[in-house]
Amino acid sequence: MQVFYLPGMKQGINVLNPEESHHCARVLRVGNEEEVNFIDGEGGFAIGKIIQSHSRKTIIEIQEIKTNFNKRSYYLHIAIAPTKNIDRFEWFLEKAVEIGIDEITPLICERSERRTIKTERLNKRILSAMKQSMNAYKPRLNELTSFKAFLNQISEVKAYIAYCGQHTPPQLKDQPLLNNSSLILIGPEGDFSPAEVKMAQERNVKQVGLGTTRLRTETAGLVSCHTVGLINQ
Repeated sequence: MQVFYLPGMKQGINVLNPEESHHCARVLRVGNEEEVNFIDGEGGFAIGKIIQSHSRKTIIEIQEIKTNFNKRSYYLHIAIAPTKNIDRFEWFLEKAVEIGIDEITPLICERSERRTIKTERLNKRILSAMKQSMNAYKPRLNELTSFKAFLNQISEVKAYIAYCGQHTPPQLKDQPLLNNSSLILIGPEGDFSPAEVKMAQERNVKQVGLGTTRLRTETAGLVSCHTVGLINQ
C-alpha cells in the first residue's frame, strides 16, 4: 500500500499538499475510493481513503490515527561531514532513515572537502526514505555547522567521536547505547584532525572505533546507525 506524507493530519477530511497530490494522482495514479497509508512525521500513522484524486489538491478521508507508531526506545544524533560527492552523502541519509535515526547535523571540519549543501534537496531524500520505510517520525536535519561551534552546543548526552588514530580505541558496540540518547561524530574523507579530536575530548566526547577496517565517511555513519539500532532491538 502506498504511503503519503501528511503533516498535521486529523480524523476526517484532509487535503494532501500539491507535491504529494501530484505524486498520488499523476505519478502513482491512485484512484478514488482506494485505501492508502499516511504518516505525519511526528509518530502518527493512518490508513485513509482517496475521496477525490487531483494533481494539486487530493482530498482524503481518515478514520483512525495511530500515535507513537513504531516509536524507538533510543535517540540517535549523528553529526557528520558531508562528502565531496554529494550522492554519497544522500545515500547515507537515505539508508540511515531506513535503519533509524532522529537527528543529523552536517559538519564543516578542518579537512572538509564540501562546505555547502542544499538542505531542501536533502530533506526531500529524507522524506522519500521515511515514506519508503514506513517510518512515522521525520528525522531533523540541522543546518551546516562548524565543528567548533557544534561542540559548544553539545548538551548532556553520551557523545562519541569516531577517529582512525594510531591506537585502538574502545569500540562503539561496547558503549552504553541501550535505551539512551547518543551523539556520534563522523569526520570527512581525511578524518578529523588531531586538534579536533583533542578539542572533542576536552568536552568529554569519548573516542571510539567502528571495527578493524578503515571506513569511508558515509559507511562510518551507516555502521554507527546500524550498531546503535542492533543493540536496541
